[in-house]
Amino acid sequence: MKVFVVGIGSTALGRAPDKSVKDLTREAVDLALADAGASMADIGAAWFSNTRQGIMENQNTIRGQCALRAMGFEAIPIVNVENACCSSSTGLNQAFAQIKAGLCDTALVVGAEKMFYPELKDLMFKAFMGGWDVHDMERSKATLLGLGEGLPLPPEASADTGQHSVFMDIYASLARQHMRLYGTTARQLAAAASKSHFHGSLNPLAQYQHDMSVDQVLNDKLVAWPLTRSMCAPISDGAAALVVCSEDGLKRFGRGRAVEVLGSALVSGSNRAHDDLSRHIGRVAANRAYEQAGIGPKDIGVAEVHDASAFAEIVQSENLGLCAPGEGGVMAERGDTRLGGRVPVNTSGGLVSKGHPIGATGAIQIHELVMQLRGEAGPRQVEGARFAAAENGGGFFGIEEAATVVTILGRA
Repeated sequence: MKVFVVGIGSTALGRAPDKSVKDLTREAVDLALADAGASMADIGAAWFSNTRQGIMENQNTIRGQCALRAMGFEAIPIVNVENACCSSSTGLNQAFAQIKAGLCDTALVVGAEKMFYPELKDLMFKAFMGGWDVHDMERSKATLLGLGEGLPLPPEASADTGQHSVFMDIYASLARQHMRLYGTTARQLAAAASKSHFHGSLNPLAQYQHDMSVDQVLNDKLVAWPLTRSMCAPISDGAAALVVCSEDGLKRFGRGRAVEVLGSALVSGSNRAHDDLSRHIGRVAANRAYEQAGIGPKDIGVAEVHDASAFAEIVQSENLGLCAPGEGGVMAERGDTRLGGRVPVNTSGGLVSKGHPIGATGAIQIHELVMQLRGEAGPRQVEGARFAAAENGGGFFGIEEAATVVTILGRA
């Protein structure tokens, strides 16, 4: 049973204090339905992803029903998915499985997130603390922040840089570990971020649409050494929606602009040795997704990876097999991941430029890759791409992400 994405829609990303989760959902879903030439009546089931409404608005347990029934969806199964930053890619994974099982022929996947509440700033940052084991917080923190030990640090590494997400401290520690193991440099991290800001300058939906040089990235405000502000994803509001169908469902929508979901692998982490990156959760997910799809890394023409920090792009490019282990920094500095390079990565601008509305990020990655495989990405278009990969990870447990989804797409 083949599965296809036939409709996509995304809001612009940024800070939208005057828009509700329902407003964002309606905008994205209306765009996806129109893109597919579908109506609400065509949708047999829906998966709705959100991670912040519970803590920020006390809207628990039925977020999807509230957002989608407000639009007029009735009687269909509506499943709420909360799986950290890979929530909406998990939603796609579940819709993919449901359609393959023959339980419905057309489904809707939605991610909608409001993260910016200017009157609740402390709570905004407190919400990040739920992304690891709160019952073992001190040991988790010590383990994750200890991964980068052993690397000589400059004086600024100990500076107080002000309020920021604890995840940026974790990513900084992981970056230091990679630097110690492979010789990766801060300038290579900046090269990855600079490339993404260039791509974001071409994306009208991106939160940040200004190009930045490598030196501008390096000289930006320090967040957690070696990460500067422009190497880190911002707080974002936004939503995206996907209409997904079987081959029978495709008869109603037409094959011309459909993109096939060739593989979708959802995995959790393992108790691997901290320096055994061959068993990294991202690599495990990628290998399973490639096996499902029947293709390999050399077939990938464009990729979206979860660069909540610029370092994450480097390690996840390695996990996808786009380069050898330890060579992600070299690949970025060489220009291989830039438009016109060997395998462009994060043509949307990535999380650091496009934005990161957590529950919506996975669906937004698919939105970009579907545009690429359709040939509809305008100035960001990667010529000749036939296959695409998305890596979307979330939370932390032990020494790596708690959950990761890798999705492989191909031209229908």
